[in-house]
Amino acid sequence: MTQNERLHFLLDYLIKESKQYSDIKIPNSITEKKQLLRSLMNIRAPKAIYDEFIKIQNEYLQRETADKGITDVNSLFPVRDRLYIWQGDITTLKCGAVVNAANSAMLGCFVPCHKCIDNAIHTYAGVQLRLECDALMCEQGHAEQTGQAKITKAYNLPCDYIIHTVGPIVHGTLAKKDCELLKSYYIECLKKAEENNIKSIAFCCISTGEFHFPNEKAAEIAVNTVTEYLKKSKIEKVIFNVFKNEDREIYTKLLR
Repeated sequence: MTQNERLHFLLDYLIKESKQYSDIKIPNSITEKKQLLRSLMNIRAPKAIYDEFIKIQNEYLQRETADKGITDVNSLFPVRDRLYIWQGDITTLKCGAVVNAANSAMLGCFVPCHKCIDNAIHTYAGVQLRLECDALMCEQGHAEQTGQAKITKAYNLPCDYIIHTVGPIVHGTLAKKDCELLKSYYIECLKKAEENNIKSIAFCCISTGEFHFPNEKAAEIAVNTVTEYLKKSKIEKVIFNVFKNEDREIYTKLLR
């Protein structure tokens, strides 16, 4: 099966799965096909799915990620003892665990093709991730609290695990509580990594951007909290994953 045949199969399955999509036609353009697949995966509710779909989806997603290029954490160089800065797509990083900036529902982003990290991680991990998250949340019985963390398999991502957490949203002026919650986020994720014998963990710039946490203050809390935690930890590598040049410059200044 070629990659285009896999793509067509996945689209055909998801369209036929729901009667409300019966009027959707599979486009001819590869780009439009990929956008449609991502959209359908994003909005799909956590429900049972056939093994054949999972098999072909896994083959498709793993090939897509390989084509984007996988970065092995062991190829990176630290800027400070056990601390790394890496600018790139976190869904292509091969390491122990990547941290997902989730919402309190912990089911991933349902907005089609949204540019948030939650959407990207759920898209390229595959539909199994939402199913596992749903099982965890049903067992818990309530929304996830800010600053806490849960761990899942990574499925089709090159990392071993995904650690999901909810960062603080800043309303107006930055408050002390916001800073305490952000610090808690880093500590809880590091604890979760240690509990699962994970030796390398990659953090995104959580709560900045749409959550309005000032970038410089967020980075300062990240570096200070992680540095202090590592003094008594066996975690070997902590990667600060940045997407914007602004954040790369901030972390570089703090660590060098």
